[in-house]
This record gives sequence, structure tokens and C-alpha cells, in this order.
Amino acid sequence: MKKFYSGACILCTILGLSAQEILWQKDIQSSTQDFLSQVTTTIDQQYLITGSSIQSQKFSTEKKQNNGYDFHLVKLNQQGEQVWEKYFSGANHDYLSATVATQDGGFLVSGTSYSGKGLDKKEDSKGGSDIWLIRLNEFGDELWQKTLGSTSDEEARSVIQTTDLGFFVAGNRQSSLREPQGTSGYGSKDVLIVKLDKNGKELSQSILGGKGLDEVEKMIPTKDGGALLGIYSRSNIGGSKKTENFGEGDYWIIKLSKEGKVEWEKNFGGKGDDHLRTLALTSTGYIIGGESRSERSGNKTVGIEEGTDLWLISLSEKGEEIWQKSFNFKNRDILMGMSVIHSADDRSSKGILLGGYTQAEGRIETDDETFWMLYLNQDGNEQWRKHVTGDKRQKEERLSDLKLNQDGFIILAGTSAEELGKENWKIVKLGDKQIDQLIEKQNIKIYPNPVSEYAYVEIGFDFKEADIVLYDMGGRQLQSLKTKNKVTKINTQNLIQGAYLVTIKTDMNKMANAKLIKN
Repeated sequence: MKKFYSGACILCTILGLSAQEILWQKDIQSSTQDFLSQVTTTIDQQYLITGSSIQSQKFSTEKKQNNGYDFHLVKLNQQGEQVWEKYFSGANHDYLSATVATQDGGFLVSGTSYSGKGLDKKEDSKGGSDIWLIRLNEFGDELWQKTLGSTSDEEARSVIQTTDLGFFVAGNRQSSLREPQGTSGYGSKDVLIVKLDKNGKELSQSILGGKGLDEVEKMIPTKDGGALLGIYSRSNIGGSKKTENFGEGDYWIIKLSKEGKVEWEKNFGGKGDDHLRTLALTSTGYIIGGESRSERSGNKTVGIEEGTDLWLISLSEKGEEIWQKSFNFKNRDILMGMSVIHSADDRSSKGILLGGYTQAEGRIETDDETFWMLYLNQDGNEQWRKHVTGDKRQKEERLSDLKLNQDGFIILAGTSAEELGKENWKIVKLGDKQIDQLIEKQNIKIYPNPVSEYAYVEIGFDFKEADIVLYDMGGRQLQSLKTKNKVTKINTQNLIQGAYLVTIKTDMNKMANAKLIKN
């Protein structure tokens, strides 16, 4: 295996210790300082790698040449082979920061733009930096785009699709002397929330914040069509904020209705600095995760051991605390990803998988970084952990994102530079026998179900090639296709409302069927 960022060097080390297998690695070469922001698993189990790059000459044309950073997207199939690569360019710097896979197999990407109208950007700047949204189909073709902003500076942070197929966009807005008093926000930095329909029409916009600094870190969709916001808050009561901070920086959690209205808010923190990183949906509520430098104080009921520790909070759907837990890997622990493992029927949560890395406090020395995975049961009790010290840091090496797929495989995304200023993207698909045993697999699974335009058929057992056949309830065959993928997209646009039968048969003589409902 070629050299990867520190996390992957560690993966090389733990292969023999924990029955892990690197299924494939994809190197995306660069001659510039590229920024990788996210890996997004598509609904059919492919992968979109997104970030910001300065285009090399082979991608630049006289018509589209731009010396600044552009949105950079690479789609990989289930085998790690490149499906397509796209750049979206403004005349100035544009940084892609958040992506969501849409129900139709496409994407909405969101980034911070310093560009006016020109090249791929179709709308003028609103002033300062803005949020630039681009809706894409599964082939990377633009469907629509929108620029959100004001004369203040906005930055994009998160985007989700809701149950009505519209979107919530979350970002931050810097206070500005250019704005009339009281219109730019409440503090030095506030949270901007915009609700859009599926065609990009703005439905509502709101500002959330106290009198200090508030930065949204994460947003996830909720079961009722709303959203849950995770905010790093350094604000006390004031502005729109109705909960007091306990320390230097706290977790501020806000539940929004499907219309974007605040339903409830909660503040969690000790006397020190507590930095929220991520959120996840459970069968009974939510898991909040981040890093803490606070001892037991405020409403924090667990202490710290060394440096920064992981701090997790389990909440009910109403925001009531269920439990708090703290975990330590020594030095500075950084949480990069959190996935809840659900039962096959999605009605209960089996456990929580966390991933991240540890850095030494202060000056970087040899053996300074450790990649780790931590598995907890549904009550937050540790079941096992895996971590091994990595190699000496080689200039720029960084883990950027970690995702646990519903098929039990782990996708790691990061950057590695043999020379400073030349960051290659490295993507690794990893199998882990211990994690695989936690995943309940159905022989056949169809989603979404009921369906409107497209359905996805997921095959749970191993095969090399399979036939998927769609019948009406009278036994008449309507569609038939062959697949080599675990998840396959089928077109249901021409079906009339009613029930249908989907059957699969593999080259290993395994068969299964399931009912599909067309709205």
C-alpha cells in the first residue's frame, strides 16, 4: 500500500491486530495545496469526494481559467473507480464545505464564495463572502444554483435534505458595520438558517445567536421533517439565545420545526472550553459529540483525564438528557465522525461507532498521532476500542472525514503531502470483521418505500452478479436488469399507484423478494 495520511499509516499497522482489510485505496494527485472537506455516501452506495482545489492546466481552459480555489468534486463507484470529476469556478476564491446526497441520486453542494457573477457563477455577490449552492444530478450536471448572503460576510457550514425533499442550509454570518443597526445579527458571529424548496426557492431565513460568538458546526435532519443544529457557543443569554453559557465555550443545541422555527434549545458545558463537532440520530433521540477541556462543572457531570477528552451527550427527541459519557485517548482527542448502528428494521439503535485521531499538545514530536475507533452500546458504555500509534509526521498529513456505511464498510478520507503545498487526496475503503458482525443485513431492502420516481434495491448477501426483476401484483414482468452492485437504482416514474413485487436472483442461486409501494 502506498503511503497515506497518518490515519492510513495506522491502518497498515492495525491490519494484523483487529481483522481489518483495506479493500481499495484511491489517490487523487495534486500539484497545489488542496483542501478535502467531506466524503458523502450516495443513496446507491457510491462516493462523492468534495473539497477545494486550484485547477491544474489539464482542466483549465482559456474560457474558464481561474487562479483561485474552485469547488472540486470526484465521484467514485463502489469499487473505488472514478465515475466523473467536476470543477465549479468563480472568478475569485470559492471553498466547498458541505454536501448532501439527495433522494433522486444527485447532490446539493454548499460552499463559501468570494466571487461575483462570471465563469460558472450565475449570480452577483451580495457583498463580502456569500454562500454558493449548486444542485447536481447523479452525473454531476448542474440543475440549479443560488447565492445566499448580505453585505456582511457569510460562510457555509452544513446542508441537509428534509422529508419534503426541500433543504435546510446552515452557515455563519459575521457582524458588519455595513449593515443597518440590528439587521446583521446579535453578536460578533451568528448562525444563518435558510429553508429552500427542492427547486431552490427560498421559503424562510432566520438568524440565531447571542451577544457573543456562535458558530454552527453540524446539522442533521430529524424524523418530523425538521432539523437539529449543533452550535459552538461563546454567548450568554441575549439576542435569540435563551440559555446561559456555563464556561468559555459550550454545546448549544437547537431543534427546528419543518418550517424552520425554534422548537427548543439546550445548553451544555463546564467552566472550560467545550467544542461540539457532530450529531447523530438514534431511535429515541440524538447523540451529541465533541471535545471538552472542562472538569465536572456547570451541567457537565463527567470530568477529563488529559488534554481534551471526548464528551458525548444522549438526548431524547424533546432534548431531555439521558446520559453523559467521557472518553480519553491521551493528549488532544479530535472527533472526526460518529455513526449510529441501527437494527435492520431501523426501529432500534444497536450502538455507536466513533472515529477520530489524537494529537500531542504543544510541539509535534515523533509518534504524535493516533487514529482510533471506539464502539459503544446504546447506553453509551464502551464495548471496544482500537488505536495504534502512527509513524512520524511527514509534513502535512491529516484525516478529514470518516463514514460508516450501512453495508458495514468504513470510508476514510484525508490528505497527504510529500512536499508542503502539494496535498494529494487519499480515499480508503476498509472492512472490519468486528463491525461487520454488528450490521444486521436483510436479503433485500428497498428504499425509499413508498417511492415516487426512483427506488434503490439493496442486496444483503454476497454475489458477483444478480438479476433484479420487477412484477406487478398480477405476475406481469415490467422491468429486468443485471447488476454487480450491492445497491442498484431502478426507475419507477412510469409505474401507476399501487403495490409491486421486486425479486432478486444471484449467480450463487440465492433468491429474495420484497414488496414495493408506488405513491
